[in-house]
Amino acid sequence: MKSVLALGRAELLLLLRNRMALFNAAVLPVPLVGLTASAASDGDPAGNSRLVTGLLGMVILGVVYYNLVTTYVARREELVLKRLRTGELTDAAILVGTAGPTLAVAVLQILLFVAGGAVLMGLPVPVNAPVLLFGAVAGVVAFVLLAAVSSALTRTVELAQITTLPVLVVCLLGTGLFVPPDTVPPVVADILRWLPLAPATELMRLGWVGDGGTFLGVLRAAAAPAGLLVAWTVLGWLAVLRWFRWEPRR
Repeated sequence: MKSVLALGRAELLLLLRNRMALFNAAVLPVPLVGLTASAASDGDPAGNSRLVTGLLGMVILGVVYYNLVTTYVARREELVLKRLRTGELTDAAILVGTAGPTLAVAVLQILLFVAGGAVLMGLPVPVNAPVLLFGAVAGVVAFVLLAAVSSALTRTVELAQITTLPVLVVCLLGTGLFVPPDTVPPVVADILRWLPLAPATELMRLGWVGDGGTFLGVLRAAAAPAGLLVAWTVLGWLAVLRWFRWEPRR
């Protein structure tokens, strides 16, 4: 654990030295909260919760997935990952330690958006907080693994803008933030529900407003998206074991 924390502190120092990354992490979320609050509708908690959970999905995609793809690629090409594997750290500890600061930023932004939704948009106390928390945590874990897999397909940091684009675009459609599910054909909506980010945002929305259900009713409704999200996590882990690259691509 000490080695993992030391690796996380080293990554945090690199993050603090990157002004653009620091701006995106600390400053950019603030106006996003205001913009989202201005788009909220009074007396529509379901619609407002979809806006907020869509923002949480953007945090998972932008902060966790995209940033980690570039981080893993950069550390691999600089031979950092290869050197770390010669020490006492396990492969999982290296991946977690490298992702530590990014995950911390994601947690802070999620808390900011949740607080903004509660204060500025009048969203109620979560109907089922464990389901909301599970959706956020499991979604982050799944996209950490997907980021590690995507890094294996990315030769350089610059190419990450291209290799991550399909996942970013398709998963954003599945959040319902830009394209509400009821505005697309049923077949397309069914396909979008199977994407890895869709069950995470659905769990967070269910845990927050519950669609009129009770605590136990939300648990029953959350079973299907929770199972799908767990399946994506397992597939991501198996893919990491099979395809993740620890040495530079030549």
